[in-house]
Amino acid sequence: MKSKTEASITIDVPMTRENPDTLRNIVKTGLLASPRTLPSKLFYDERGSTLFEQICELPEYYQTRTEHQLLLTWADEIVALSGAEELVELGSGAATKTRVLLDAMARADQLRYFVPFDVDETIVRRVSEELVQEYPGIQIHGVAGDFLVHLEHIPEGGRRLVVILGGTIGNLPTKAAEEFLTSVNTEMSSGDFFLLGVQLITDPSRLEAAYNDQQGITAKFNKNILRVLRNQLGAQCDAANFDHVARYNPADHRIEMWLRSTQDQTIDIPDLDISVPLKKDEEIRTELSTKYDRPMAEDILNTSGFELVKWYTDPDQLISLALARKP
Repeated sequence: MKSKTEASITIDVPMTRENPDTLRNIVKTGLLASPRTLPSKLFYDERGSTLFEQICELPEYYQTRTEHQLLLTWADEIVALSGAEELVELGSGAATKTRVLLDAMARADQLRYFVPFDVDETIVRRVSEELVQEYPGIQIHGVAGDFLVHLEHIPEGGRRLVVILGGTIGNLPTKAAEEFLTSVNTEMSSGDFFLLGVQLITDPSRLEAAYNDQQGITAKFNKNILRVLRNQLGAQCDAANFDHVARYNPADHRIEMWLRSTQDQTIDIPDLDISVPLKKDEEIRTELSTKYDRPMAEDILNTSGFELVKWYTDPDQLISLALARKP
């Protein structure tokens, strides 16, 4: 017989159903391109998830605490407007900020069901076990997968609020972000609500400081992508031979993270049958983080089939929460 906790949790792991060549093709294409790139999802093994949790606590990383305060201020209104009894979070991570929405749903007696969706299976299982203890009666259906690939694994349900926080949408180029949000819209029912966290265009020095913390945690996080590359694809590379670089690109209003080679070297990846020669100071791009203003955010929502209902922002105009609805 299952325990009450076990009966309250279901975890799907569609990553095992992904074509095994997909990641290989993305990595191979990116490393042979100009500029060279690696996919950001490679940050997130168990160590990478832990490092990102540490980043969110850094004094320079204003994004998390500002968004958290916005949620504390407006969660009750968001829950009331949406009328949702189910919460789906894409890129749920440790679900720290999510608890603010779950608390509001519980206060309104609307909390029935939560779907944490994250690429790291370990954190999906950990968070699910924590939340069934914190919210008696909640049903959890976790999905450990890549939300760019596995959206169809979101279980069907009732009236729901779908959430993407943390400025995650900024990690995608504009066209890819539009295509992704259109896919999210397709998986939702008419009348469902969507909450999108966006990081706003602000002073470049503040932005760059957030990605170049004095403790070097972001540097460790950035270099962790090489560790995952080694573990998953057998890459022969040494993180000590790379420097972390993060800089603001004003033309595309985005932070770009890179790994800069400190010497002439070669990354051999036998699993891909490639060798990637790198000159000293040559860089590999590992992440984009696009910053928005309201017209840009509203345009991408409209293009993806949503209508903006409310726009919440902090007094310093650093972070916004866009509450939208599928007509």
